[in-house]
Amino acid sequence: MDFQPLKYIYKASANADAYTILLLHGTGGNENDLLPLAANFGKCYNILSVRGNVSENGMPRFFKRLGMGVFDEQDLDFRTDELVAFIKEIAIKEDFDSSKVIALGYSNGANIAGSTLVKYPDFLAGAVLYRPMQPFKTIKSQGTERAIPVFFSSGIADPTIEPSATPIYVLTLEELGFKVDYHELPTGHNLTMDDIKLSAEWLEKNFN
Repeated sequence: MDFQPLKYIYKASANADAYTILLLHGTGGNENDLLPLAANFGKCYNILSVRGNVSENGMPRFFKRLGMGVFDEQDLDFRTDELVAFIKEIAIKEDFDSSKVIALGYSNGANIAGSTLVKYPDFLAGAVLYRPMQPFKTIKSQGTERAIPVFFSSGIADPTIEPSATPIYVLTLEELGFKVDYHELPTGHNLTMDDIKLSAEWLEKNFN
């Protein structure tokens, strides 16, 4: 396949056995956007922050879309494969354990993190999904038997996501064997300190 490398920033922890947090930005973001957020999680993690390879009117994204909330599922499928292949290569180059990667994505980044969960259910050690949407209309996945932990937060007033779709997505992940910690917060599509605080506590509980 004609995969392209992703622009990235890597910051190693002093701990040789550290988990690596994979930062995945939202539409229009880049590899610098979520670095300040990662500072809230302490210094015990490696940080790998990447930029999506798709441009929508000059705005970086991780995959194409056909309209607001309508994903180009063929491109999403390809870009998910591309991301996983890239992580495996960079793990060798930067010398971190590719089996100890925790994806942390916001919006568009959360959606490609979700597609990675369902396409490669045993690849990620865990995932933090801020304001995600179900990546594929029909999810075909073998699931996992490892009860991989997933943090999931939605905004009760989020205008970009159909409210009834979120509990269906949560249930689907649970049925696939993921251990979902779901939070519905009194906010819109924007991130809040509650998202950060709750996910920091979740990381501490599951990966320290």
